[in-house]
Amino acid sequence: MRTGSASLLSFALLALILASPARLAAQITGNDAAPATASTPQPAAQAATTPSSSAKQPLSKEFTLDGSKVWTDTGITLEPGQRIVVSASGTLRYFDAKADNGPGGQARGFKDLVRNLPDNGSGRGALIARIGDPDVAQPFLLGANKEVVSPISGKLSLGVNQSTSDSPTGSYTVKVEVYASDSSTPREVAHQVQSITGIDNDLFAKIPRRIGDKQGNPGDMVNFLIIGNEDAMKKVFTTAGWVHVDAGVKSTILLGAIASFEKESYLTMPMSQLYLFGRPQDYGWAHAEPIKVVESRNHLRIWKAPFTLNGQMVWVGAATHDIGFERDQRNNGLTHKIDPDIDLERDYVEKTLSSTGLVAEVTHFLPKDPMQEAKTATGGSFHSNGQVLILKLADSAAVPASSAPEQ
Repeated sequence: MRTGSASLLSFALLALILASPARLAAQITGNDAAPATASTPQPAAQAATTPSSSAKQPLSKEFTLDGSKVWTDTGITLEPGQRIVVSASGTLRYFDAKADNGPGGQARGFKDLVRNLPDNGSGRGALIARIGDPDVAQPFLLGANKEVVSPISGKLSLGVNQSTSDSPTGSYTVKVEVYASDSSTPREVAHQVQSITGIDNDLFAKIPRRIGDKQGNPGDMVNFLIIGNEDAMKKVFTTAGWVHVDAGVKSTILLGAIASFEKESYLTMPMSQLYLFGRPQDYGWAHAEPIKVVESRNHLRIWKAPFTLNGQMVWVGAATHDIGFERDQRNNGLTHKIDPDIDLERDYVEKTLSSTGLVAEVTHFLPKDPMQEAKTATGGSFHSNGQVLILKLADSAAVPASSAPEQ
C-alpha cells in the first residue's frame, strides 16, 4: 500500500533535471560494484561443469561475447566459496556512440534514462555476470578484470550490459578461471522445515494481522517474519540486492532531487510511513529495475517486534508489489496499485533471501483465523492463502537478556 499524489511524479522529474551528466559519469565509471547474488541450487542434470573443491588446478575456460545477445551461459556451476578470476579484452561499437568501448563500458548520460540495462549501476556495453536463477540473480560488474568469491551455488552467466534492442559490432574475449574454495566457513543452505520452535498461535496473538496508516486505517497484510539480529537482517537483504529505502517521503524526494541516475536513487523514491506496534516501519527495502521504479517495484516494510523468540530478535514485515497507479479512495489522489495476489510477493521475498546462503531455515505458518481477502487503506483489494513466511537467519547471535523481553 502506498499513499501519495501526482506531485511525487513531478519531484521525480525534478530529480532527473537536476542530475548532472558529468557527475553521473564520474560516479558510475568509478563504481566497482561487489556482486549482489541470488540463486537457488541447480539440479545436477543442469550443471554442465561443476568444479571440484579438491582440484589442485583451476578450471579455465574462454568465451567470445558479441552484441547479438545479452547473456551467455558459461556451463559452469559454482559452489559456495569458490573464487573466479575473470579477464577480458576487445571492443564493442554502438551505432549511436562516438567511439568504441571496452569491457568497462561507456560513461552514462541522459540518454541512459530511456534504457533499461541489466545492471543500471554500470555503463552500457560493460562486461557483467550473474550467479544463479535468472529471475532473482543480481547482475554485477566484471569489467576488464575482476576477482569474485561466489557466496552461493548457481550457474555462472556472462553478459553484455545492454538492452535487448542494442546490436553493437565487435566482441569481447573473456577468460574465466575457477579456483577451489578457500573459505573455512561454508554458506548455509536454506532448509525447508515443518516448523520452528516458538512459531505458534501464541506468538501470532502478539502480532497485528495488518499494518495501517497514521489515521489507523488498516492496510497491507503481515506476511513474513525474520528471526535474527539486526546486522544479519540487513546483510541478508543487501546480499540479495534489495536497497534500503529512506524512512520519510520528504527526505526521499530531497535525496532524489540532488542525486544522479544511480540505481539506489531510483529505488529509494519514495516509500510512505505506515504503522505497526504503534510506530512507523524501522526499515523499508525495495527491489526493482530502476527505470520502472516510479511505476513498479517490489517493496516491503519491516518492524522490530517488541519481544524476542528463543533469545533472538523477531522482524515483522509486510511485502507487496507495486504494478501501477490507481485512485486513492480516501482523498481522490494518486497512489500505487499493488498486485492483488500478495502471495507472489511473499514468495519473491523467500526466493531472493533464501538464495543468499544466509538463511538457515524456512517454513510457513497458518495463523488461527487466517486473513485471506481484504482491502487496503486506499481502497485496493488483495487476497492470500493466509500463510506467513518464516525465515530463520544463519548468522545471528542471541539478544542479551537485558535488551528485550523473552516471548
